[in-house]
Amino acid sequence: MEGRPGSQDGQIASPRRAPSQQRSRERVERMLAAASALIAEQGSDAMRMGEVAERAGVSIGSLYQFFPDKRAIVWALAERHTAESQACISAALADVSDAEGLRRAFSELVEIYYRLFLAEPVMRDIWSGTQADKALRELELADSRANAEFLTVVLKRLRPAADPAALETTAFLVWQMGETAMRLAISVGREEGDRLVAAYKRMALRELLTE
Repeated sequence: MEGRPGSQDGQIASPRRAPSQQRSRERVERMLAAASALIAEQGSDAMRMGEVAERAGVSIGSLYQFFPDKRAIVWALAERHTAESQACISAALADVSDAEGLRRAFSELVEIYYRLFLAEPVMRDIWSGTQADKALRELELADSRANAEFLTVVLKRLRPAADPAALETTAFLVWQMGETAMRLAISVGREEGDRLVAAYKRMALRELLTE
């Protein structure tokens, strides 16, 4: 049976149904791939549900079965991005045991994110869409908190005598500022964007590596 996820245990409820059968999951993957291609071509505002169904090779009724509107599609793409980013960040920070390791891992993560959003117009579109959608802003905030937890674990490992609450605050602020810095960097020219990202890394690392 295919159900719609709720908001138990503090989780943010998704506006779409979650497929449980393999055939349904494959169909949903085609829908999301079609939507991604259309967003890359024309942006989410111009995308139409009928276009998604046609490109995915499914009926409009099948599309609406899983995605009641465009917002649900954007939400699904955002969820996918947050899950992938959290896995990447967790893996990059898992074995950090000293200040140099943190400097290297954090710098690489920032560069990966920057390149991703330069290369992926879909993610840029989703990111800009979060500003007008309260639920998507909450999803983004939850993502920042989750990523900050990975960083907090490292900071506590490197600075065991520090105030845990202060480390948690620092980690959360650094990640949230990173979201803002990336938005700014991809909204200006590439040369200026590169300078902004480099400046963010310097400021963030100064804070993270302060004893």
